[in-house]
Amino acid sequence: MNTLKFLLAFMLCFVLPAAMAAEDAVWGKHSKRLELSQFVAYWMEDEQTSIQEVRSLPETAWTENGNDSVSLGYGDAVYWFKVGLDNALAVEAITFLEIGYPVLDHIELYTVSSAGQSNPMKLGDKQPFYDRPVYHRNFIIPMVLAPNETTTLFIRVETTSSMQLPLILWDQSAFYATEQSRSMFEGAYFGIVLVMILYNLFVYLAVGERNFLYYVGYITAMPLFLACLHGVTFQFLWPESTWWNDQAIIVFLNLVVFFGGAFSLSFINVTRENHPWLNRWAVGLVWVAAAQAVAGLFVPYSQMILPSILVGFVGCATMLLLSVVRLIKADPAARYYTVAWVFMLFGGIVLALSKFTMLPRNLLTENAAQVGSALGVILLSIALADRLNREKMKTIAAQQRLLSEERKARFAQEKSLQVQREANAMLEERVQDRTRDLEALNEQLLELSATDPLTGLKNRGHFDKAFQSAVVHAYRFEETLSLLVLDIDHFKQFNDTYGHLVGDDCLKMVAKCMQNHLSRPQDLAARYGGEEFVVLLPDTPEEGAVSVAERIRRDIEETAFRVSGEILHLTISIGVCSVAPKAADATKEIFARADDALYEAKGKGRNRVEICRKDGPAGSSVTA
Repeated sequence: MNTLKFLLAFMLCFVLPAAMAAEDAVWGKHSKRLELSQFVAYWMEDEQTSIQEVRSLPETAWTENGNDSVSLGYGDAVYWFKVGLDNALAVEAITFLEIGYPVLDHIELYTVSSAGQSNPMKLGDKQPFYDRPVYHRNFIIPMVLAPNETTTLFIRVETTSSMQLPLILWDQSAFYATEQSRSMFEGAYFGIVLVMILYNLFVYLAVGERNFLYYVGYITAMPLFLACLHGVTFQFLWPESTWWNDQAIIVFLNLVVFFGGAFSLSFINVTRENHPWLNRWAVGLVWVAAAQAVAGLFVPYSQMILPSILVGFVGCATMLLLSVVRLIKADPAARYYTVAWVFMLFGGIVLALSKFTMLPRNLLTENAAQVGSALGVILLSIALADRLNREKMKTIAAQQRLLSEERKARFAQEKSLQVQREANAMLEERVQDRTRDLEALNEQLLELSATDPLTGLKNRGHFDKAFQSAVVHAYRFEETLSLLVLDIDHFKQFNDTYGHLVGDDCLKMVAKCMQNHLSRPQDLAARYGGEEFVVLLPDTPEEGAVSVAERIRRDIEETAFRVSGEILHLTISIGVCSVAPKAADATKEIFARADDALYEAKGKGRNRVEICRKDGPAGSSVTA
């Protein structure tokens, strides 16, 4: 039997990797646009590796992507990516390969076919824009696929930005047609923003209100940040400035938070008087963003990008929170503002989450910030106009309040009589409510006296009474009673290492795992003392008790326990005693036998279930 298992495992080691190898992308007769992400395999480079060494790697060294996007997050690692392109046509396929993430630092592309291996093509935003084979904000590489042949691409990527590699193979005609739609979208977005910038700048010069200046700063920084992220500024504004192309992302992202936060605090009136803690938090965040914007002029991109994204994400969430709070407080300015910032901040949050690989990189996540900001800019402009309109309505509202006060005085006497009648009825009702509350409180006190305050399980006093009753019942009806005694392994060492507060969390976790596996109303879990627990299983044979014990042990072992960023796994030892009591006062004997089985489990290496012998303290065992 063991030999058969060994041969089966040996065969799987060789057959499974071959079956799991990434399949090639097929370019057929009707292909116009082919997403390559799901066909990509990747390998993390340990040290500088040549293309010959990469080509000689076994298939088992490569990891299939298998997703609709290639997104590996931030880090210092260098990755190699591999994808096969199978041209099913009988003629050459004239295509473009698009790498749709323009902030990658260094890219080396190798093609391998029957004609041999090509020289590396070097791309990336660390090279001047005009060194690219096609002048486009993304990386566009012309490719000719030989007929009825498979071409393999090897791509080496080294970057300080998020490791994302969206690959699309285009028919050249389809690419140019799609690029027209893209350009129209970009032009419409930047046109809307430019009109709003000029409009609000003129309003600020006319009325001198600071809100308009903050708003102009915000709607100027936001499109510049998005243009940097999408490679537009590198194409049209600074195509030769590779250093500033990276740093501009940091500067404009933090300026978005700075101007957006300042505008929000002023426009919806979040002050130290009405919201002291929110005001302090938001002001602190605004100044942190300002400091990081200045630091972006000096500190390298690799050291600033993660703090900047974090500030951007927290800033978006904070501004959204401010708008909701002011909306709840019935601030009229918060109506349009909340809707506008829901669009704008949701787009920013989606973009940030995609950079941290918490959301996939696709058309929606990459353009969410642009669509959201365009809608938000329009709505916030309406909100500023609405604010001016509200000022005109204040006079009318004051007159209406005077009329309302007059009507209220007219009914004052009638209401006073009604209040007196209602007070008498209310007094009688309160007496009844107080009586019911006292009865409920007494029931709660009885429950609390039987409950361990830390774990929520029953305490030892309650267990002793229930245990005695269960033994009497089992003795009277000749039923099998099972008792489990559990103890956390190395708990004192755990407590000394991580502290009593973490130890308390450990006890709570163990208690929760125990409760998850008790399904009958008559089953009882209790904390016996310290790190020792007990489980009482009336009318349960030995097989059932061992099954419950093993499930509890396995659940606790598999449950991850996080301590200061470290993932720990706890274990427990369990002693089981299943007997049909021969006397009504056999509680001490049953507990002693289960306790002896527990110590037998401790002595055999812990993290196991031991069953007491029929004639002694321990018998058969179940191990991890």
